[in-house]
Amino acid sequence: MQGLDYLIIGLYFLIIFGIAAWVSWQQKGKAKDSASYFLGGRNLGWFAIGASLFASNIGSEHLIGLSGAGARGAFPEAQFEILAALILLLLGWVFVPFYIRSGVFTMPEFLEKRYNKGARAYLSIISIISYILTKISFTIFAGALVFEVLIGIPFWTGALITVIATGLYTVFGGLKAVIYTDMIQSIIFILGGLAATWFGLKAIGGWDQVILAIDQNHESADTFMSLWRNKDYPWTGVLLGAPILGVWYWCTDQFIVQRVLSAKNISTARKGTIFGGFLKLLPLFIFVFPGIIAYALSQTEYPGLFTIENPLTGEIRSTTDAALPALILRVMPVGIKGLIVAGFLAALMSSLSSVFNSTSTLFTIDFYQKWRPEATEKELVRIGQIATLVLVIIGLAWIPFMRALTEGGGIYKYLQSVQAYISPPIAAAFLLGILYKRINGRGALLALWTGFILGIGRLVLEFLEQSNKIQIESASLLGQLVHMNFLHYAIFLFVISIMVMIAGSLLKAPNISPNLDWMKAADTDQSRKWSPSELYGSIALVIAVLAIWIYFY
Repeated sequence: MQGLDYLIIGLYFLIIFGIAAWVSWQQKGKAKDSASYFLGGRNLGWFAIGASLFASNIGSEHLIGLSGAGARGAFPEAQFEILAALILLLLGWVFVPFYIRSGVFTMPEFLEKRYNKGARAYLSIISIISYILTKISFTIFAGALVFEVLIGIPFWTGALITVIATGLYTVFGGLKAVIYTDMIQSIIFILGGLAATWFGLKAIGGWDQVILAIDQNHESADTFMSLWRNKDYPWTGVLLGAPILGVWYWCTDQFIVQRVLSAKNISTARKGTIFGGFLKLLPLFIFVFPGIIAYALSQTEYPGLFTIENPLTGEIRSTTDAALPALILRVMPVGIKGLIVAGFLAALMSSLSSVFNSTSTLFTIDFYQKWRPEATEKELVRIGQIATLVLVIIGLAWIPFMRALTEGGGIYKYLQSVQAYISPPIAAAFLLGILYKRINGRGALLALWTGFILGIGRLVLEFLEQSNKIQIESASLLGQLVHMNFLHYAIFLFVISIMVMIAGSLLKAPNISPNLDWMKAADTDQSRKWSPSELYGSIALVIAVLAIWIYFY
């Protein structure tokens, strides 16, 4: 890194803080109510929403984990990104009309309106815990790793810089500042990813040399870059299990859905999801491909490419999760290197700012406002800001555990497997809540807690077995459940949750919510109106996904 690189990174931070300050200034003198702070005033356009859906999603599991997957030959991990494009269509066409018509701030609030207070409390608690233990900590971890590998700044100093910089504009600007900065950041890190691919190919001598390096050091480039032929990701799990995770993340998770709740209307929200779907096809090319190129370079031009040395202790470790930062360090020219580092810091900060805002929204609306219903709008905003600062501290405290869990690589698969254990009952509760009106709160709560026990039970047993605390016979029923592929286990959990939900609702006379008029309005009004651009855009997106699946078979 040279002086010009540092100058460009500094300019990037000035631009981001300038945008946040501008948004805050625009709101000066206006009543700063909770709708403005947490949902951007509910008047944002489709481009801003689509860009924010994409940018807020891009975090450590992409910059570090997804590129590391490319370097390890775990190419099917890109399927989660490709499938997300289709799931976003489901969000726009099926879920959005119900969400916007209901007028809710949070997804747990939607569950209360559909079921009962118990369902709301369950989702609020699970969401906040999962955000702290995965999204916040992993994103801070990745930001610190970028600083450590590329700039030579000690890990914890990099972590503090990432957190403080992001926390400042999130606290003062609210969701509107987050979404506007997301728009700029998405452009920067898309260009950064494309540049990493371009200069990586230039360094090794072209794509043919990448294929040659893989063929010489791996069984076959065809299997190394196949979306379907991988024993860790069976096609049945990808087609049937991964969409369950997708429905939970893209259609029911506050972190994501908060963006569409800020739309002017249903049509705008739907267009935003279609635009976001096209953007979700990019990670294959801007994150996985650079990881593959980094692997090829590690076998040819740069042996030991994935080795990291701590600048303070001299400790040396090797991990494929350092593939993308290491590639940038080795092959980028001066100036371009600074721009790309700024781009990847942009991706981390956009993801972190989004989860800060979403988690503070959950805490403020689902807990504090329930505890103090007489709280003023100004008080709610202040509590949301304080909650963000507390999240910063908790996220930093959890990082040492994250480093231990991901030592040697594999962040992306770890995150997806954990999500497979908690998402099926939540996805089932939302899907059946919209599609089947006879489902009631009793059945929903039974399914949520049954799924939680089965999911956490699998996670605990898996951890105990991996740490050699216990040994489970594969031939036993328990062994089959524990050793089952995590995507197949997601299917199992989803089916069990649906069965329990239906049985729990129908064993006694269904206790249907007395106020479902808003659901009828969502089902019969604007949700059935669409423009040609929405229809043709959706069809084009489906065709693009099919083309990628066929090409990388």
